[in-house]
Amino acid sequence: MLSPAEATHVYLAIGSTDLRKSIDGLAAIVGQVLELDLFSNSLFVFCNRGRDKLKILVWDHNGFWLYYRRLERGRFRWPEHAHHKSLPVSRRQLQWLLDGLTLEQPQAHTPVTARIAV
Repeated sequence: MLSPAEATHVYLAIGSTDLRKSIDGLAAIVGQVLELDLFSNSLFVFCNRGRDKLKILVWDHNGFWLYYRRLERGRFRWPEHAHHKSLPVSRRQLQWLLDGLTLEQPQAHTPVTARIAV
């Protein structure tokens, strides 16, 4: 998994992105198009038109990380939501996406949280 474990949010940029863009171009998309806080504790994920390449942009303390993933075979199951610019997902859903699965996994165990009796 990605190393910035402190990232609390994951946002997928809906639609395709020109992945010739590097840090500055993707940062401009996050701030101006997606209208999200670039310096928040978040991962911003972009996919190309062919759905075989991803870039993930994240701010870490004093600089950006840019992760790049290219599939040799297959395609990412990238969501299409015509009415949204970005889609917030969990880290677990991001891992499913990176593993070639859809964001919805109905057979997956649901998260359980402990309740403290008062």
